Amino acid sequence: MAIKHVYFFGDGKAEGKGSMKNLLGGKGANLAEMTAIGLPVPPGFTITTEVCTEFYKNDRKYPADLEQQVEENLQKVETLIGRKFGDPKKPLLVSVRSGSRASMPGMMDTVLNLGLNDKTVQGLIELSGDARFAYDSYRRFIQMYSNVVMGMEGDVLETILEDQKEKKGVHLDTDLSADDLKDLVSKFKTKVKETLGCDFPSDPKEQLWGSIGAVFGSWMNARAITYRKLNNIPSDWGTAVNVQAMVFGNMGNDCATGVAFTRDPASGEKYFYGEFLINAQGEDVVAGIRTPQPINKDGGDSELTSLEEAMPENYAQLVNIKETLEKHYRDMQDIEFTIEKSKLYMLQTRTGKRTAKAAIKIAVDMVREGLITDQEGVLRVSPNQLDQLLHPTLDPHAPKEIIAKGLPASPGAVSGAIVFSADEAEEAANQGRKVILVRMETSPEDIHGMDAAQGILTSRGGMTSHAAVVTRGMGKCCVVGCSDIKVDYPNQQFTTRNGDVLKKGEIITLDGSAGEVMKGEVPTVQVELTGDFATLMGWVDKYKRIGVRANADTPKDCNVARNFGAEGVGLVRTEHMFFEGPRIQAMREMIMADSLEGRQKALEKILPMQRSDYYNIFKEMKDLPVMIRLLDPPLNEFLPRTDKELEELSESMNIPMAKIRGIVDHLHETNPMLGHRGCRLGLTFQEIYDMQVQAIIEAACDLTKNDGFTVVPEIMMPLVATYTEMHLLREAAVKVADDIIQRYGIKLEYSIGACVELPRTCIIADQIAKDAEFFSFGTNDLTQTTFGLSRDDSGDFLPFYVNNEIYKHDPFVSIDQEGVGALVEMACERARKTRPDIKIGICGEHGGEPESIAFCDKVGLNYVSCSPYRVPVARLAAAHAALREG
Repeated sequence: MAIKHVYFFGDGKAEGKGSMKNLLGGKGANLAEMTAIGLPVPPGFTITTEVCTEFYKNDRKYPADLEQQVEENLQKVETLIGRKFGDPKKPLLVSVRSGSRASMPGMMDTVLNLGLNDKTVQGLIELSGDARFAYDSYRRFIQMYSNVVMGMEGDVLETILEDQKEKKGVHLDTDLSADDLKDLVSKFKTKVKETLGCDFPSDPKEQLWGSIGAVFGSWMNARAITYRKLNNIPSDWGTAVNVQAMVFGNMGNDCATGVAFTRDPASGEKYFYGEFLINAQGEDVVAGIRTPQPINKDGGDSELTSLEEAMPENYAQLVNIKETLEKHYRDMQDIEFTIEKSKLYMLQTRTGKRTAKAAIKIAVDMVREGLITDQEGVLRVSPNQLDQLLHPTLDPHAPKEIIAKGLPASPGAVSGAIVFSADEAEEAANQGRKVILVRMETSPEDIHGMDAAQGILTSRGGMTSHAAVVTRGMGKCCVVGCSDIKVDYPNQQFTTRNGDVLKKGEIITLDGSAGEVMKGEVPTVQVELTGDFATLMGWVDKYKRIGVRANADTPKDCNVARNFGAEGVGLVRTEHMFFEGPRIQAMREMIMADSLEGRQKALEKILPMQRSDYYNIFKEMKDLPVMIRLLDPPLNEFLPRTDKELEELSESMNIPMAKIRGIVDHLHETNPMLGHRGCRLGLTFQEIYDMQVQAIIEAACDLTKNDGFTVVPEIMMPLVATYTEMHLLREAAVKVADDIIQRYGIKLEYSIGACVELPRTCIIADQIAKDAEFFSFGTNDLTQTTFGLSRDDSGDFLPFYVNNEIYKHDPFVSIDQEGVGALVEMACERARKTRPDIKIGICGEHGGEPESIAFCDKVGLNYVSCSPYRVPVARLAAAHAALREG
């Protein structure tokens, strides 16, 4: 039996359905579903994603029977519409659109009005009675096809169009007459021949297969590849191709086209939000050339006529369809529609992209409305999206000079230097500079610069423009439709209504929640998370299995972590405490000392500082566990680098420069990551670890005895590689700790464990667990030692490895489950054979990354630990992991 490559939809019947997104792509599956539930959808057919996969596997060749299946389904469309593709008297025109299983707005190619030539345009005039509409459709088709399929720069024909409007003294495309547009068609075809050296194709079948090939080809275009990487969409998913009978929003003033959301995508309010244009086609709404009009009469500029006022019957029908779609899909929908001669057609529905704030509100509201369960509500908010909410907002008390105002497309508050191109934004970001990308409007080609920039500002476009939709999905601050500024690319500047000129490199601030543009840098503050956020996180904690702690080195970090729901501290890096004024001086005295007595004397200066550090951290984390890693880096990291600093050290310590240089040279290591660091320091200079254990236990005893606190100290030994190391370290720490506890005359529970950072430690985990009461995987170093990679030195080639799929992903961002993950799993199994109740967690950067958290949950870790501001993200990711496993 032949493989089915093409699925038909039309006249209330569909061969596909909404659950077939993997095969039909999101657009194709939803067109089939809308057709099946009785909505007005123009008929068409979908070529499957499997054809795309085969297309690339077989050197861009199609399956042998694809052409026949396309022809059979095209005939079904012709029968339903009563027109024939390529017929000069009653021509059927079609659109050709992409549609992958994951929404990728604007990233791939589309062709409209396909099937027009010099003969069929006459048939279209006869059918419509409108020569202007027919030639407008024809010139649009030539513009799109020459760019998308033939590869001609879009600006070439756009310039001819602008010249024609200037010549005729008009501003809008809609002001051009039928003769003007007919003249444009001729000029366009001449320019195509002149530029590309070949005629514009007139055979509709050639046009169709050219467009199908272009859509499949666009799966591998640069902007689609970039978008997939940013959103973790696999390249082998492929795209479907949707061929659909054209309906026209540009046939006159009883026609329109628009985009709408069943709820506000920025705030999440239950409000039908959208924009439309009369006498236009779909690309006009998002291109920003004409100002879109609101769907609702209370939905925007009161001077603009709404759809509710202009076409009340169509509006009422659209509202009913909106209600149907939201109840059917049980989620907020992003819909596209066209009205042709007062008849409404649905062209698309998909799950609407939304801001983090909106995602939370919609999820909570829909649970309250009974549309979804609280489990589904948790799964509706992605962990990475939640990260948006943790970004700062403008300090309400800070002075600000507002120079322009646009539409609040995507929330947040950012400052940066002005740049005017995506390439400049990317280059600046690579140099560590923060920039704001300023454009008249963005296009899919700008995706790399949009990702690199702190925020986006456009002078054109509405809330459903490319910039607005894409930045909301990316979590970037964005202000669109800012007509208060005039962008001047040649002079690299923009001018405000008040005449202020701001040039490339000057600093501006954007408030994406208010749509405001400000001169200079405005201070920001962190947001407070209450209400719907608290409700959602209550559900999150109800379903997650794995604990979430924070990596926190200061009381302030601990306070943030606790407020965000951390269940303890999973890593205190003690070395961070040694770099302040008197501390670093005392540390250097200890390093320079040439006897045990000298080192102990210097450590006595550090002891009260360390005790105070731990005291304040324990106090902030009352009743919760705090895991403290003893000194980890090599001693040379605490020494000065420059000659001037060495001379200052020589003078302050009254030590000859020659001796200081000798010590510095002696401590220098070729590969310090694998050198004299971690527990190796604690064994060769036991007095360092003794001092730290003393400070930890004395701080805990002080709070327990004097303040009645419950303190749960956990002492972690770094870079343990052998049983003997762990045994000796534990023995020494217990002796110090128990002596102090006895001296205080109280009962204090503490534990001692190992930071697992080496493959060898994983292999002999059963031996290490004899003395270690807990394991904490330091996955940053474990990744380095497993791969033989230096995180600091791999930046030159690691992007190449990821881009060329030599590595599936950056192993320092998401845990390598096959290699590093296998070692983690092995260590857990072996350690629990020795000590069934051993507590096991992770304290590397992977502790805040959703895929890594899911892995940790799967292998049975007790907790993950991450930066304080990622604690809510980790909690949500943990709940997702539990719900998806369960």
